[in-house]
Amino acid sequence: MTIWEIITAVLVIIATLYTVATTVLQLRAPDALTRANLLGPLVCLAFPLLVVAKLVRSWSTTGFDLNDFLRALVAIAAVWIVASVVTFVLGRSIYGVTVSDRYADPITDTA
Repeated sequence: MTIWEIITAVLVIIATLYTVATTVLQLRAPDALTRANLLGPLVCLAFPLLVVAKLVRSWSTTGFDLNDFLRALVAIAAVWIVASVVTFVLGRSIYGVTVSDRYADPITDTA
């Protein structure tokens, strides 16, 4: 095994450990909000590690490719942006918070 294959294997193993830990903690979580918050390590750490492992593997076999590098950066940035928005929306839906309160009186409510 070359050093690049070892690095790739270590990255994949770390991502797998994040996935297993998230799964176990999901089963032990007491409520829905805690379960939603536990997705953070999986989405924000395990997925980028797998993308980086794929980059290391492809760079070790075919050399550096700017197209793959840019696509990986876009994929990682997009998953972080989508994960933050989804976590916000999921948290609001768990607590049943609405954007506007239909029972509020706009004339007397100053808040």
